Amino acid sequence: MASSKDLTRRELLAAGAAASGALLLPVMSGCSKPATGVNDPRAAALTVSKAFEAFGVSEARVRKVMARALQHGGDFCDLYFHRRRINWIGLEDHAVNRASTRADIGLGVRVVRGVETGYAYTESLDEASMLAAAGVAATVAQGGGSTARAPNAFRVGKHPSYYPVKVPWPGVSTKDKAALLSKLEKLVLERDKRIRKVNVSYRDEDHQILIIDSTGRVFADSQPMTVTYVSCSAEHKGKRESNYSALAGRSGFEFYTEARLQKAAREVVDRTTVLFDAVGGPVGELPLVLGPGSSGILLHEAIGHGMEADFARKRTTIYSDKVGKRIAPKDVTIVDDGVREGLRGSINLDDEGNPSKRTVLVENGVLRTFLHDRISAKHFGVEPTGSGRRQSFRHMPIPRMRNTYMLAGPHPREAIIKSVKRGIYAEHFTNGQVNIGPGDFSFYVKNGMLIEDGKLTQPIKDVNIIGNGPKVLEAVAMVGNDFKLDEGGWTCGKRGQRVPVGLGMPTVKINAITVGGAGKKKAG
Repeated sequence: MASSKDLTRRELLAAGAAASGALLLPVMSGCSKPATGVNDPRAAALTVSKAFEAFGVSEARVRKVMARALQHGGDFCDLYFHRRRINWIGLEDHAVNRASTRADIGLGVRVVRGVETGYAYTESLDEASMLAAAGVAATVAQGGGSTARAPNAFRVGKHPSYYPVKVPWPGVSTKDKAALLSKLEKLVLERDKRIRKVNVSYRDEDHQILIIDSTGRVFADSQPMTVTYVSCSAEHKGKRESNYSALAGRSGFEFYTEARLQKAAREVVDRTTVLFDAVGGPVGELPLVLGPGSSGILLHEAIGHGMEADFARKRTTIYSDKVGKRIAPKDVTIVDDGVREGLRGSINLDDEGNPSKRTVLVENGVLRTFLHDRISAKHFGVEPTGSGRRQSFRHMPIPRMRNTYMLAGPHPREAIIKSVKRGIYAEHFTNGQVNIGPGDFSFYVKNGMLIEDGKLTQPIKDVNIIGNGPKVLEAVAMVGNDFKLDEGGWTCGKRGQRVPVGLGMPTVKINAITVGGAGKKKAG
């Protein structure tokens, strides 16, 4: 039986090839049209027997396992079958010289009684192993009423498809993948003669999921994913600098267009070489302008987690009693969206079988709802928002973000910058820390600019911003009309689980925030 404790302190390490590891990695928005909501033909053609056969189990065996899980009672039970395959390739020193393939399969069994959850998993799908896992999960319902039973019949649920694939990964040769990495390295090297070293790290994934619950619902999904990180080091007049960029999305090999590769190369070179002219930023209380796109990391971490309903249910977030109340200026609308086609955080359905949705968290400054899984939705008397997510069959589902972003506002970017007498413009973040409950945070700005007399003047680096998420939200002064989804590969960590997410925002002005760093200039 698994139990969990709230995370109150998190370290966020920017990752990929540019840095060593990642709790949050830089999301690919793609440029495809929004999904139409047409039913996935795979789901329409799927039968119960075909769904079960994909994992080598029968209806009789599934019913037997579920009966074991509910032997002591319980309100609800679900079985989560999961198969995944991950291919990884690395390029360094002009050669594709590292590669690996990982395959994984297993079953997670969950029994819910009230807000208590029993959870166990097995990496073997033979009957004895599955029954043993079900028996462990059943212990949570000891002494509980027998309110749920193994279903007498099963029915397959249909769902839309938000990640159509033209060129599936199993049909793509290693040679073609290696050529992709070499091409990206060449594009980076050609952009600036000061580039001395390029690293590229590539991954493609296929996830097959089967969810069966005690109401008889059956859902199957096939989830593709790809992410490529590129980093470079440059040298100029004895000085060395480095930085990174990333591409990611739920797609097949067709994702890697010439335009996307050119963008990644341009971004990583520009982020690196601008640091040669950068100085330490000012310190003190200063206006902060967040650039569009990747600045959404601050929104995700310092604010978004506080809107996940497990924290609200346990009253460990400052937003616990704020639904229906104003928490931001009227120009602020925040959305968590799981149904934008091809995005890294998009899902056809969550890991409880609930349909994914576009959830408006904050509307014109007013908190409207939280992100709900089945347990929190029942507690608050609302419908799930399709936010019950898990890393794998080894983990129970909990409320998680998908693609979280702030919508565009009324102000031109130029007007926002012009309104600042003296402050900083933050473009690209790396690591930081967040205390989820109160929302206190610190973030390291890898790339930024000094704002003087309403103009961007000089690149800055070695800057930390320190603040409180809810207070920063209240201090939003202007929201730009230049909304952008970040085109990198973000992975969010919570309670030991990592799931792919997306983020974004327009240019946003914060009236004042604490800025610290290596610079010697004082705010004035």
